[in-house]
Amino acid sequence: MRAYRDVLSIGAVRNILLLGVLVRIPHFAGAVLLALHVVETLHGSWLQAGSLAMVVTVCVSVSGPWRGQMLDRYGLRATVAPAIVLGVVCWSIAPFAGYLPLLILAGVSGLYDVPVFSVVRLAIIAATTERQRQPALALESVSVETAFMIGPVLGVAAAVYWSTTAALFGAQMCMVFAGVVLWLWNPLLRSDSGASGVERVARRAWFRADFVALCGVAAAAICVLSASELTFVSAVRGFGAQQWLGVILAVWGLGSLVGGLVYGALRRPIPADRLLIALGVVTVPLAIATGPLTLGITGFIAGLLCAPALTAAIDQLSRIVPEGGRGEAIGWHGAAMTLGGAFGSVLGGAMIEIGGARVGFGVAGLFGIAVGAGFAVWIGWRGATKVVAGSATVVDPTVR
Repeated sequence: MRAYRDVLSIGAVRNILLLGVLVRIPHFAGAVLLALHVVETLHGSWLQAGSLAMVVTVCVSVSGPWRGQMLDRYGLRATVAPAIVLGVVCWSIAPFAGYLPLLILAGVSGLYDVPVFSVVRLAIIAATTERQRQPALALESVSVETAFMIGPVLGVAAAVYWSTTAALFGAQMCMVFAGVVLWLWNPLLRSDSGASGVERVARRAWFRADFVALCGVAAAAICVLSASELTFVSAVRGFGAQQWLGVILAVWGLGSLVGGLVYGALRRPIPADRLLIALGVVTVPLAIATGPLTLGITGFIAGLLCAPALTAAIDQLSRIVPEGGRGEAIGWHGAAMTLGGAFGSVLGGAMIEIGGARVGFGVAGLFGIAVGAGFAVWIGWRGATKVVAGSATVVDPTVR
């Protein structure tokens, strides 16, 4: 636990981790509430709810890179201020409007979303040394899992006790308030040594094959998790044990929490492509679950590799991207993960339609293994090519 004690002794890290949890809870609650609001209050179809979720997903994905670029170029306050204003305007109207205005306003808000995930990760990277970064980012990943476990439950409860309109309005205003807190606090997004002004690094200096590979690994990991999440629902329904769905998903999330904490305490990082392969390997056994108990046990084991795979990717990204370009880089990374999650839902749904939950889990796991192995071979080949090229270079001793 020494690694975590060292990290948590840093006041800036403690504060940003706490804020990250508090902010992400209404974020995850809002995603569930949008679907419930369309179906229950607006009396729309699940297709309309899915279309709304797709529009928001695409808009948030598009906004990631250019919002990150704004963080690099103009700083946090100039980036967050427009999001606060537009958030107040859009979400003061959207929960009380019809489906089409809700669709448009949610999309506009998504394009100018408060970049909470990018800000939290940048602040943690800036406040830690390279030695401290792995446990710090592991704690950040654990905080995401915690918010993911709490947010939807609170969102559904709020919709039951009040209404989807009031709950949606409250969740989105909490996000706006979080933007105000970030604007007032203005945490450092760069190291103290560069706080006085690190020039923005050109994209061509870091947007290379290694970075693209990391984004691909992160997207594939989220794809596996998204497909698995949907398949959990199908499997539990197939067992006729819908009342255990929340418990099984919580056990899956608990496995991720444990795995993230163990990974963060390791002395040496593990490459993200290898962790993606391992995630695929532990996902496949979910296909042989015979009931809620075995599904929970295999789910816990599969969860052990969730947080490590995601943590390793962002950790490696922070090491290969210069400080002046990390905002945009994390934006691209977030966009890749968002699109990977959307593709995972489609993949899982299609496989469930073809062969049920067994096929859904099996294909999700095999997808992770195949993509991880592909990236591992490609990265290894590139490394070998560089070694060969370097050994073939002859330096003329007369050149000074």
